[in-house]
Amino acid sequence: MTAPPIRIAMWSGPRNISTAMMRSFEARGDSAVTDEPFYAAYLHRTGIHHPMREEVIASQSLDDREVAGMLTGAVPGGKPIWYQKHMTLHMIEGFDRTWMAQLRNAYLIRDPAAVLASYAEKRVDVTLLDIGFVQQRELFEIEADRLGFPPPVVDAADILKDPARTLSLLCAALGIAYTPAMLQWPAGRRATDGVWAPAWYHAVESSTRFSAPAPKQAVQLPAHLARLEEQARPHYEALARFRLV
Repeated sequence: MTAPPIRIAMWSGPRNISTAMMRSFEARGDSAVTDEPFYAAYLHRTGIHHPMREEVIASQSLDDREVAGMLTGAVPGGKPIWYQKHMTLHMIEGFDRTWMAQLRNAYLIRDPAAVLASYAEKRVDVTLLDIGFVQQRELFEIEADRLGFPPPVVDAADILKDPARTLSLLCAALGIAYTPAMLQWPAGRRATDGVWAPAWYHAVESSTRFSAPAPKQAVQLPAHLARLEEQARPHYEALARFRLV
């Protein structure tokens, strides 16, 4: 009897190592991957402007329930594992969340100062909701309440510092086997990348592994971003308490 597929939803904010994580799971060989399936529905519903907005909207379903049905349906290629890369900010009020209970949900966090420093290079106007920390904490707490214990949390800094150890811990928490194949992948764009890749994925397209962490130094943010960092930090720290180390 064939075991049912394992569906993994990894919930991250932007300007994290979320695409590198998608590369890592795709490199396993036993995993299908899906890139930010609610992006078009999010842009359409909110009216927000992002790079390549019209191309994104044309590339995916605008119906969140249709997207959810796809994510809980047949696994691409019949793979035993389906890794779904999600942005927490895309799961806006009014979108159905009941489908999440059919997946193994995990949470990828990154220090908000580093997120903001990177995000501001892509979009000038940034709000607290744009960087996803509030939504990530909400989704984490919903899942923790449903499970009765904290779901897996991994910090980007821990992955970059020791990818083998941190990915091993993540795989164990998700109930799948770790493989060293997750540590390396071919450079270049993928057919599985979202249509928005030219606007956001320059660094990861040239990567072949998780890059070594940069020397730790204080991030100097302008005043308006420093205020956002202060607002985001309690939400980051609420999840960081549970990170796998």
